[in-house]
Amino acid sequence: MSARPTFSPARLRGMIVKEFIQMRRDRLTLAMTFGIPIMQLLLFGYVVNSDPRHLPAAVLMADNGPQGRTLLEGLKNSTYFDFVREVKTEAEGRSLLTRGQVQFVINIPPNFTHDLLRGDRPAVLVEADATDPLATSGGIASLPAIFDTALQEDFKGPLAYLAPARRSIDVRVHALYNPEALSQYNIVPGLMGVVLTMTMVMITALAITREIERGTMENLLAMPVRPSEVLLGKITPYVIVGYIQVGIILLAAHYLFKVPIHGNLALLLIGAFVFIAATLAMGITFSTMAKNQLQAMQMAMFVFLPSILLSGYLFPFRGMPQWAQVLGEILPITHFLRIARGVMLKGIGFQDIGRELWPIVLFAIVMLTIGIKRYRRTLD
Repeated sequence: MSARPTFSPARLRGMIVKEFIQMRRDRLTLAMTFGIPIMQLLLFGYVVNSDPRHLPAAVLMADNGPQGRTLLEGLKNSTYFDFVREVKTEAEGRSLLTRGQVQFVINIPPNFTHDLLRGDRPAVLVEADATDPLATSGGIASLPAIFDTALQEDFKGPLAYLAPARRSIDVRVHALYNPEALSQYNIVPGLMGVVLTMTMVMITALAITREIERGTMENLLAMPVRPSEVLLGKITPYVIVGYIQVGIILLAAHYLFKVPIHGNLALLLIGAFVFIAATLAMGITFSTMAKNQLQAMQMAMFVFLPSILLSGYLFPFRGMPQWAQVLGEILPITHFLRIARGVMLKGIGFQDIGRELWPIVLFAIVMLTIGIKRYRRTLD
């Protein structure tokens, strides 16, 4: 029996060179090695913002006096509020909040200027969409200081007697949909989108590559089936798995975390079906592009991180820079989170979720089309 060979620097050098050559050949893995850290750096550095500003707001201006307009200008100058709409009624403002088109509605009441000059404390109502407490906390916290300082320039000369009075305006904040600012009200509904994205994309990303690595692809290719039939056949069983996951999360949300469900669950299940189809189509497309299961998993992980950070799941969507919001709008999870939170916390109807469904449907069609085109009828 020959003795074990001694350590050889030459052989070690040869093994190192071999590994570098192998890395160079596996270009996808090499790209992921450098791409994921760079993506994390950019996303965490530019996108994550726990104090969002320039949030869309609407105003109900029932007072046309000078102090009412001055107060509105003070709110604008705070950088927390960007007034994009002027509404005529409280119902119109509430509708904008329900649909998610604005984050705040400021109600400056009739006779605001008159009551202020009399020395009374006129009440200003601020309604906030508090489904994501982190998105509104900064703006709400800034209101007392804004109201104290906005009218300082007006309280001079004949109105100087009003200047010493602190809290000359009564600020009434209604945090709608999540008045206690409970984080689970925001996190748990969004968790449906995160869990479905993680599991559906990863599982289906392995579908085609697993057939190739196990040697069963030849049998599949020999069958008289069309590419669309193969891909749809692989997707369909996982739709049922996705619905089981949705059911588990809904039960936990209701019984463990006491998250209210104000809307129609049928609408949520419709949105879940479309979203599951979109994530499965994305996973299948990845599986047709990857050469092995490792590459398929890498591609799935590469899309999972942006889905978490750009969708508004953990950090306020409106707190991100504009370019990040554009990217986030492409992801189906962004729209599904709005559907899940809207149905459960706001009780929105089909017309409201329709605006979020069509981008998911379009994404699913594009992904499935790419997957069908890339599906090879031969192993070559």
